[in-house]
Amino acid sequence: MPAVFVLIWSTGFIVARYGMPHAPPLTFLSWRYALSALAFGLWIALSRPAFPRNGAQVLHLALTGVLMHAGYLGGVWAAVKAGIPAGTVALIVGLQPVLTALWVSASGQEARASARQWLGLLLGLLGLLLVVWRKLGTGEVTGFNLLLSIGALLCITVGTLYQKRHVKPCDVRTASFVQLLAALVVTLPLAALESEGMRWHPELIGALAWSVGALTLGASSLLYLLIQRGAATRVTSLMYLVPPCTALLAWLLFGEPLGPAVLAGMALTALGVSLVVRGAGR
Repeated sequence: MPAVFVLIWSTGFIVARYGMPHAPPLTFLSWRYALSALAFGLWIALSRPAFPRNGAQVLHLALTGVLMHAGYLGGVWAAVKAGIPAGTVALIVGLQPVLTALWVSASGQEARASARQWLGLLLGLLGLLLVVWRKLGTGEVTGFNLLLSIGALLCITVGTLYQKRHVKPCDVRTASFVQLLAALVVTLPLAALESEGMRWHPELIGALAWSVGALTLGASSLLYLLIQRGAATRVTSLMYLVPPCTALLAWLLFGEPLGPAVLAGMALTALGVSLVVRGAGR
């Protein structure tokens, strides 16, 4: 399940490359949330899983949806649209495992990260730097798009920790339905402020279909299950694998070069995540 999650989640920037030229970010995401919620609603109607009966649980799910969908995805897509290089965004949001480990160690909510895990986190960060370093200078970084990127990092980090602490185990279909509706309620009014309109190009339709079917119904559901079942530090360390996997996909799909530094970064990142996961099992 972790390998499938990383592979699908890594296609997010690939989708952005196809869809971003034809739609403003928040409008695209509003369509994504609405269609995904509709798909989950049909699935729920057919399978009839139990909804959370506790009102507080529904509120907890709604808050995680706002943080992990509207906040994280909205921040990343808006930052890229505002001109920040995708590699820079990947580096910033790639700090999530370190922030998570620092919080877990300081708060005592879970077992403190071991020396092996800290070594893995540092190796993963170094590998991430090697993967995205060549892309850092390919676009303009401003105070605005940097703030959006940092906001996305904080949203995914806080959302992960909040879900792990407050959301009790429940059916992933009903949980995702609540999260997506909450994200739509927040994103739709902001999308109405965007001046650019949607241009229904085949690339946009394909990007939207993949975003709904694979990224939301697939990867986001897997992330929910991984957080529900695993330690926060161990789960978030998987995010280190996303930029290297994205670089590999970009090489396969668009012919983007894979230099020695990128390959070395991929190897370091894989080693770092392995140390974090194996250290958590001890």
